Amino acid sequence: MKRRGKIILSDFERLLSEYFDTGKADELGIPTVKYFAGKLYISTNYFGDLIKAESGESAQRRIHSKLIDTAKKRVLNIEKSISEVAYELGFQYPQHFTRMFKKNVGKSPSEYRSRFYENFN
Repeated sequence: MKRRGKIILSDFERLLSEYFDTGKADELGIPTVKYFAGKLYISTNYFGDLIKAESGESAQRRIHSKLIDTAKKRVLNIEKSISEVAYELGFQYPQHFTRMFKKNVGKSPSEYRSRFYENFN
């Protein structure tokens, strides 16, 4: 059982990275726990329990963490507007992205971008 949990966690992390790297978020929206459970051919509840047992975090929290990590990298691309980044990450409304980003990072995406580049000047 323990080995299966490690394999599921590893597969989940791979699928999560692929989801954002291949543009699925732009096409399908923000991923859900149900989406990944389906990709791994297990029930949503069992998947959630395995991820929690293996990582100490809920599957939803891991999805949001990956989303924020990806967002932090993408907002630094000054060739894209904050709205474009929001849509690429699966948000229907850029203001929802801004709110989530600020709640998790402590700065709005624009502030984060500005402060990052201020440190290089």
